Amino acid sequence: MGNSFGCSASGERLVSAARDGDFVEAKMLLDCNPCLAKYSTFGGLNSPLHFAAAKGHNEIVALLLENGADANSRNYCGQTALMQACRYGHWEVVQTLLLFRCNVTRADYLSGRTALHFAAVNGHVRCMRLVVADFVPSAPFESMETQKIGDTNDVSIVKSKHEQSALSKFVNKAADGGITALHMAALNGYFDCVQLLLDLHASVSAVTFHYGTSMDLIGAGSTPLHYAACGGNLKCCQILLAKGANRMTLNCNGWLPLDVARMWGRHWLEPLLTPNSNSIIPVFPFSHYLSLPLMSVLNIARECGMQMSATPSDDGDTCAVCLERACSVAAEGCGHELCVRCALYLCSTSNIPSELLGPPGSIPCPLCRHGIVSFSRLPGTPAKESKLHLSLGLCTPCMLHPREQEQSTPSGSQDIRKNRVVAVSSDLFCPVTCSPFPSVAIPLCTCNDGPCPNFEAGENQTQGDSPTPSQSASVDSDKLEAVRLGKATCSSMFWGRRSCSREHRCNAEINA
Repeated sequence: MGNSFGCSASGERLVSAARDGDFVEAKMLLDCNPCLAKYSTFGGLNSPLHFAAAKGHNEIVALLLENGADANSRNYCGQTALMQACRYGHWEVVQTLLLFRCNVTRADYLSGRTALHFAAVNGHVRCMRLVVADFVPSAPFESMETQKIGDTNDVSIVKSKHEQSALSKFVNKAADGGITALHMAALNGYFDCVQLLLDLHASVSAVTFHYGTSMDLIGAGSTPLHYAACGGNLKCCQILLAKGANRMTLNCNGWLPLDVARMWGRHWLEPLLTPNSNSIIPVFPFSHYLSLPLMSVLNIARECGMQMSATPSDDGDTCAVCLERACSVAAEGCGHELCVRCALYLCSTSNIPSELLGPPGSIPCPLCRHGIVSFSRLPGTPAKESKLHLSLGLCTPCMLHPREQEQSTPSGSQDIRKNRVVAVSSDLFCPVTCSPFPSVAIPLCTCNDGPCPNFEAGENQTQGDSPTPSQSASVDSDKLEAVRLGKATCSSMFWGRRSCSREHRCNAEINA
């Protein structure tokens, strides 16, 4: 890993430059010894790429990758630079790592979290949009409609079903304890993330397992609606119900989402979560963060590169957005030409819907506002020279080649007992960590005289008397008080304490 005595001092200098954003120092060190890009620290095994990605220094990230840094290198916790960038919301770094074909499906050693989990926990919706870019083809929603009507092109239907299957498996990939990205976004009240995940075929019926962590305060066998009820965000509960979530689902403790809301003091959710509720659920459009042309422009950027800065003599061939680079891509439909950098930036940042001029997920053209579904490469655009090392080769995630049969989701029933989630034995799952999501802070609200003034999750609320428990969930008041006042503490298991110290050691190096 480049930790020999000869390069240790220079490697530490490169680590400091990557952490501080000193591009001149980093370039000087890499010009003298390009092998320093593969250096890693002795304690947490963090590479300079981990430090630069966590701090959001995109230029240094690109410099390290061009000098042979491994985009998929892991630290002591098994976390990659992509996970660090998604943790702190640096979408430009995520974009650069995707251009070097990093593996988005890798999970860390501690709790099986992917980059999608890290982005969902902290509500970084732009990072989530980029992470799923290689799984979202152009116009998947139109292809779904043509399947319902009956398309004669069987080949396109099979391909579309395969792409949707790979996307669904990636989005619904569970960390330890069965926690999906949708669970975490719903718990923390990030409505934009919940809406995007649901539009990307996230399952509203995914349940958690017995795990022995602080998240079991909600209960094993809980659906995203249980987690949204605990978080207290009204919009998250509404969109989950609009997408097919069932109010009658019981977790392994016998609690409905209504019971969870009452236990955590979310009184404003009771009219919505009551089993016989007459509340009107609004109709939600598709997420504004869907980006259909992102896959096409990413592939073009990988082939042509991003450093084409030569401005042609003819002003008509210059990008009309930046006025600096030559046009290399054309929008299918309106035909307007842009440079690949501006097109990629547009697809990564735009959240303005173009429903009138294109299908859901299309990006409005900056010149005519026409909905762009995909980009095509202009003829004559030179391809960049391949300088990637073997470690930066093509990524072929196993998610793209599914081997297992998809499990069919059982249809919802009105009978409460039929919707009870069967308890899963904890012996089947190894408790590797005491807190798979240590950054999650469940807000507490114990007011019992009327609705709370703050409806958004994540805000600190004062504690008072114990709320009245639901009649359907006969739980002792002492048990409720212990649950409500419980905090995310380490378990008494050795592996849990060890895993916490491992992640603390890795993060302490980066945040030093």
